[in-house]
Order: sequence, then C-alpha cells, then structure tokens
Amino acid sequence: MPGKLKPLEVEREARPGKYPDGDGLYLVVASPTSKNWSYRYWKDGKQRWLGLGSLKDVSLKDARLARDAARLRVKGNRATPGVDIVQEKRAAREEAKADEIKVALPAFEQCAEIYIRERWSTWSNKHRNQWPSSLKRYAYPTIGKLTIPEIKPSHIYELLRPIWVEKRETANRVRGRIETIIAKNVNVDDADFRNPAELTKQLREKLPRRPKRVVRHHPALPYAEASQFMTDLSAAGGTAASMLRFLILTACRTNEVVDARWSEIDRASSTWKIPGERMKMHQDHVVPLSDPALAILDKMHNGTQGELIFPNPDDGMFSENAMLAVLDRLGYSHVTVHGFRSTFATWAEECTEYPDGVREAALAHKYKSETTAAYQRGQKLEKRRILMKDWALFLAGSNLIRLDKAG
Repeated sequence: MPGKLKPLEVEREARPGKYPDGDGLYLVVASPTSKNWSYRYWKDGKQRWLGLGSLKDVSLKDARLARDAARLRVKGNRATPGVDIVQEKRAAREEAKADEIKVALPAFEQCAEIYIRERWSTWSNKHRNQWPSSLKRYAYPTIGKLTIPEIKPSHIYELLRPIWVEKRETANRVRGRIETIIAKNVNVDDADFRNPAELTKQLREKLPRRPKRVVRHHPALPYAEASQFMTDLSAAGGTAASMLRFLILTACRTNEVVDARWSEIDRASSTWKIPGERMKMHQDHVVPLSDPALAILDKMHNGTQGELIFPNPDDGMFSENAMLAVLDRLGYSHVTVHGFRSTFATWAEECTEYPDGVREAALAHKYKSETTAAYQRGQKLEKRRILMKDWALFLAGSNLIRLDKAG
C-alpha cells in the first residue's frame, strides 16, 4: 500500500494532530518544531503506539522501513512468535531500573554488618559473639547477597527449615535478628511494607513440626523448699530470673508470663489482666498482684523499653528455655517451670483452708461451677488477692498460714 504522505507535506505540516501514512504509520505533530513518527498496532486486543523517532532524525522513507520492520516483529511467523514491542521495551526499562536500584542498595550482609557495628559498644561479649556467628552460619548463605527488597518469606523459610526442629531456640533467634535488621533498613513511612522475616501464621504452619515424643515429667518443687529457692533465685539476677520469680508469685503459666505486656498492668488496682487469646481456657484472667510482684514490675519498668515486661535483648521475647537455664544454674534442674503451679496448688490445699473456688480461680482452671467463676470478678477477686498475698509471705519465709473458711 503506497504512502499517503508526501515529503513536502511532512516538512510543511504545522497543525497539531496525527497524520496517517498507511499501515499504521503516523506523523504526530505537536507544534511546528515538534514532529515525531509513531506506529500504531494492536496486540492481544490492546492498542499500542510505538515511537519511531523524530522527523529531524528519521526521514519519511526511513520511517516506513522502521514501520515495516516493526510490523514483522508484531506479526511474527512460523519460526518466531509475534511480540508486543511496546511492552517489551517497557519491561526492558523496568529491568534496567531494577538493576540500577540493586547496584545502589547494599546487600543484607552489608546491612547486618552496619547494624552490628552501630550497636557493638553497647553489647555484652555474648551478643558480640552470637550475632555475627549466627548470621554468618545460618542467614548469609541464603540471603547475604540479596538486597532488602529482594528478600522474600520463601527465603526465610529456606534458611529456617533445616534447624527449626532440632535447634528451635537458635532458629527463633536468627529469625528475630534478620527481622530486626530488615526493619532497620526500611523507610518508616512505607506503610505497605511487610517484613518477610515476620513469624506469620503461614510461615509457622509451613515449617516442620517436632515429632511427638514421650514427655518425662519432672517433680514439682516441694512447697517446704520454696522459700529457700526464692532466696537463691533473688540472688541470681538477670531478666530471666526476675521473670521466673514473677511467674511463681502469680502462679501463672509460662506463655502468659513471657508475653506479658505493660498495657495489661493496672497499677491503680494492682492487677494484671491477661487477654483470653493467651489463656488456656480462652477467657480473660485477672491476676491480683502482691507487693513482691509489683516490686519486680517496678524494677523491670526502670530498666526496659518497649511493650514487653520481660524483653529478651536478643530477639524481643524469651522462651521457657531461659527460665530452665536459670533453674539449671541454681542446681534445680530436676524441677520444671510449670511445676511451680503444682507447688502453689499443693501449698494452698494443704496449708490453707481457702475454698476450692478461690484456689482454682487463682490457677485459671476451667470453671467447674458458677461459684468458681464468681471468684474471677467483682468482690470475689479480693479473696484471691488475700490468697496471693499469703503465698508471697510464705515464699518470703513467713510462717503465717491463713485458714480462710469464708466462701
């Protein structure tokens, strides 16, 4: 099909508009000094405009040749499928831009080294040893050379999977360190960012589960030895020891204490309200706090930042293993953390005459009756407050035994 445009027309045309030459070729005039060639085609039902250059650089003849070459590429043949040239160029630009960004951004390993260097002077020797060695061994082989935007949850899964079952504590620490470093290198205004190292429900479900094994139950500490143990524990020092003392004074479960939040504490009423999502019975549990328990909170509040009452300086949250390590260090490796609830229960049953409902409510056991449930609320809470005060006195070495027969 012969062209409709003439060389002289092309040179003289000054009115803005699109002037067809045929077979999709157009002269696009923006002004007398701005004229460009463009090839219009359709691909997958979408109209595309492919720029072929300026009239200053491309003659009418050359524009037609460029149009013909583009038509062949779009149409394709038996050996080569047709392509969307505009989309192809757009993809190439995006890839080039991504490459430029990648060159400009530091790799995760560099980010980690900077983070460690910034905090080195404030860390203990333990942290100075553990942070670099754990990242070098478990993180760098998978994500060390990647930039922060390139790291995906699948990478975190890949590096955690081999150690998740046998080295759960190490795996949690490594994941937490990665999450911290990534968060440090993300714009605080990026509200849409989701940290790929976050322990989401999807990641937790995908990671392998520990095989079921026979659990060997250790005996609880006899209540007659509890006072001496608390003396030893008070001398131990450290956040994990304070956490264990608080757990014993409140007779609460491990997960309830390790995830305790300042927002759950009401100093006006000296109570700790644990949300139902963290309770075995899935119901809110209000714990009256004795003076020694409040003293522990005062100490932690002066020395910590953030929402967690007992933060792990490494990863943000301790596990039961931290308290087990304290027990082992003090020579009580035969005792379990959970066993202190049994110590409290046995003491309350054998050394006091508090009603069953008061004792069961203090342990947040399943309500056997409306009477037991009543001890969780209203004036009945005060019965538990007195019980927990007596428990604290007993642990401090007092011989006081309250025989409360009141309902």
